[in-house]
Parts: sequence; structure tokens; C-alpha cells
Amino acid sequence: MSILQLKLLGFSGKIKILHLTWTAFFISFVVWFNHAPLMLMIMDSVNLTESEVNILLLLNFALPIPARIIIGMVVDRFGARISYSTLLALSSLPCFAFAMAESFQQLAWARFCLGFIGAGFVIGIRIIGDWFPARQVGVAEGIYGGWGNFGSAAATILLPGLALYFGAENGWRYAIAVTGILSLAYALIYYRNVEDTPPDVPYLKPRRSGAMEVTSIKDLFLYICTTVPLYTAMSLLTWQLSTPEADLLSTPWVIAINIIIWALFFFQACQIVDINAERLSRPIDSIHHYPFKQITILSVAYLMTFGSKLAVVSMLPMFFFTIYRETQAVSMIDAGLMASSFIVMNLIARPVGGWLSDRIGRKLSLTMFLAGTSLGYYLMSFIAGDWPILMTISMTVLCSIFLQAAEGAVFAIAPLIKRPMTGQIAGIVGAYGNAGAIFFLALMGHVAPSTFFIILAVCALASAILARRLEEPKEFITEIMPDGTLVKIELD
Repeated sequence: MSILQLKLLGFSGKIKILHLTWTAFFISFVVWFNHAPLMLMIMDSVNLTESEVNILLLLNFALPIPARIIIGMVVDRFGARISYSTLLALSSLPCFAFAMAESFQQLAWARFCLGFIGAGFVIGIRIIGDWFPARQVGVAEGIYGGWGNFGSAAATILLPGLALYFGAENGWRYAIAVTGILSLAYALIYYRNVEDTPPDVPYLKPRRSGAMEVTSIKDLFLYICTTVPLYTAMSLLTWQLSTPEADLLSTPWVIAINIIIWALFFFQACQIVDINAERLSRPIDSIHHYPFKQITILSVAYLMTFGSKLAVVSMLPMFFFTIYRETQAVSMIDAGLMASSFIVMNLIARPVGGWLSDRIGRKLSLTMFLAGTSLGYYLMSFIAGDWPILMTISMTVLCSIFLQAAEGAVFAIAPLIKRPMTGQIAGIVGAYGNAGAIFFLALMGHVAPSTFFIILAVCALASAILARRLEEPKEFITEIMPDGTLVKIELD
């Protein structure tokens, strides 16, 4: 199924849902990253220090980890129409608060709360998976993720000019407020124009909320173990906010927050056991069986791809400026344009990754793209100031293509594991992406760039090897409808 056969220029049926949903994701990323291109203006206006700026950047990634898991449960229970509309509307409030902030503390709290909008990605994974057949779901999810992700780049391109249009002193406030208005307005548009499923197709819901149902004792323990890195990432972020460079949290606060974090882990583990204990005590019909290792492997792959992408995007401008400023007189603006080559390929590479998954097999595609990512990062470790700029950009683009195609391949598989729990599955996998950003950002500050790229190459290769343990989705799945009847859902 080619991309052109989706008839993307149309605006009815599933294509309408695709366009409305990637636009919602696009707007959520504009709002989530609306501060980054305006940070110099914000620094001057509110008199922020460099350490305070770094704290704001870290806080942007704090809430999406638990938020993606929570939103996954919400969308499985209430549907994408209500979930996305509510998220966009509510997220406009901290957006307005950030625009009106007069101190670092006010900025920090508003930015922390705005991180919740980063969970919007999960909602679209569910509704696209429900509207598109499996032979098209890879490319559809790729378009959704690739085009929606471009919202962060659009914010970088458009918001500085918008801020200057409104005026130098408070222009950044008006520019950020505009993104809040956009989010609020689109919440109404999305609610009035979207349906959760195609006509006459019931919305499949999990039988219980609070945790996913698994089908074996082994998967129960794997499920609990899979949540550990997410809480570890939040603990790591807490520690980063207490370092002398950040100096935001005192030792008593760090201890208290870590107690809360691991108490939440214990509570979730108890929820997982409580929801699954009774059903695991008796035989489970084969139609309900699914291998939880699929979720764990996809989570690790997304930690590697999306997590490393966020870290690399953060360091590339300064890296290029540092190595080229003396040999080729590259300015910070030039370095930023060079670095943008890494992210702009998302528009094409992610949909192509999903399309190839539909065409040649999902397991093979993901393994191939992760191996290519490993090679790309390894080659980037050799980049130096004596390289021609064109060669450096070519190497950066090559790595980016494999990396973002792998992201598309991950979510060509996720919607096909267990339809009623697609939101929760996407929530865990997506949360791993944010956790990866925290892990890699923490690592980045302690090693040289060449060493950092080699470590990323090794991690990508390990993920590729792990991906070989995936099971190719079956030709069909059987689900129980709300009225108790069985329906066979074709996956070809």
C-alpha cells in the first residue's frame, strides 16, 4: 500500500481523521516547545540565569513520562475525541500562565504543567489504529507522527518572527499566548469533527482500568519490570534538579520526591497484581493471549530512537559551532541551520518507515532501521572540524533517516498488539521515549561528543539485536464486542 494510494488530498472518512489528528498533534508540539526558540527573549525579560534556563528545559520533559501512561488509560476508556479535545483545552491554561509569568518560579510551574500536553501523541496512536486497516496502519501512523512532530520545528521557525512582530519587550508573551489560543480553538474543532471509530464499528475498551491485563505470570513480572526505568528516569531528573548547577531542590526535597516516586511505583505494581491476580488463577482463553515482550521491546526501541533524537537535537547546534567556528567561521545561526537537517527529515523518514513496515514486514523493518541508526551514530562520532560541511550534513541526514524511520516502524507494530489497550501500550512506549531523553541528556554532560555518539551507536545496535526477538503480528486478531459476540479483525 503506497502513500499515494491513501489519497491524502481527500478530506473524508479515515483521511479526514488522519488530517485532523496529525494537526492536533502538530499543535500540541507547537505548544510543548513554544518556549525554546524564545528563550533568549525570556532570559532578558525575566532576568533568568543559564542554570535557570537549563532547569526550564528539563522540566519540559518531567511530566510527559507519567502523563503518557495516564493518558493511555484515559483514551482507552473515553476515546480520542474527548481525550484530545480536553487535553488541548486544559493545556491552554498553563500556556497562558507561562505567557504572564513574572518570575522564574512562575515560569517553572507553568512549564512543568505544560509538559502534560506532550502526552497527546498517545491519543492519536489509538484513533489512527482504530480507523486504518493493518495494511495501511504503518504509513498512517508514520504520517501522524512525522507530520505532527514537525510542530516543534514550526515553533522554532515561526515564533521568533511572531514575537518580533508584537514588539521586542513583551513580544514573546504574545507569541506564546497565541499558541494557547490556537490550542483552545482547535480543541473545539477536533471535538466537533471527529468520531472515535468508523460508522457501525464499536469502540473496544479494556475490561478494567488502572493497569493492563496480561496473560501469564511471566508477563506479569515483565510488566512490572518494564515500569522500573520510567520511575528511574523521574528519580534521575530529580537528582539533576538538585545538582549545584541547577540548585532548585534541596536534599530534603530530593528525598521526599524520591519517596513519592517509588511509592507510586509500589502502588502501580500492586495495581498490576490486583487487576491480574484473579484472572491468572484460572485458564485464559487463547483469543486473549498476547506476548507482553512485544511492548517491552518496542519500549526499548523507542527509548533509543526518540530519546536519543531529543538529546542529539539539543547538542548538535553547539557541537557544530564548536568544531567549525575556527576552521570555517560558522556562526551560531549557521550551526543551527546545519543541526535542523537532523530533525527536518522527520516529515519524510517516519512515514516511509511505517510504509516499509507495511510492505516488507514489521520485524525486519525495525531491525534494519535500528542497525542503520547504529551505523549512522558510529559514523557521526568521526565528525571533526576538518570535514567539509556538506559531508557533515550528509552524514547527519543519513543517521536521521534511519533513526526516524525506526520511530515509524515502532508504531507500525504497537496498534496491532491488543486493540482495546492500544492507548495504554502507546502510553508505555511513548513514556520510554521521554525517559530516554532524560537518560541521554544526563549522559551527554559527562562525556565528549565523539564518545556520546559511540555510546548511542552501541545502544542502537543492542536495540536492533533485541528487535530480532519480536513476533510478527498475526494475520488476524479476535476481539470480544461489548455485546459478547466475537469478531475477527483482519491484519492484512
